[in-house]
Amino acid sequence: MVHHIRWCPACEIYTLKEECPKCGGRTKTKAPARYSPQDRYGKYRRMLLKEREIREAD
Repeated sequence: MVHHIRWCPACEIYTLKEECPKCGGRTKTKAPARYSPQDRYGKYRRMLLKEREIREAD
């Protein structure tokens, strides 16, 4: 039996259950994107991450 980490978008907490223990809502699987050396969109993800960090700092 394999358990995948799940995430509640409402509470933003991680769990292994299909139902959030905090709010009772449905959880979604939370898995990182597969790594590829030919990552076409890595540049844009890094730009977005930098923008978010700058906004949170202000």
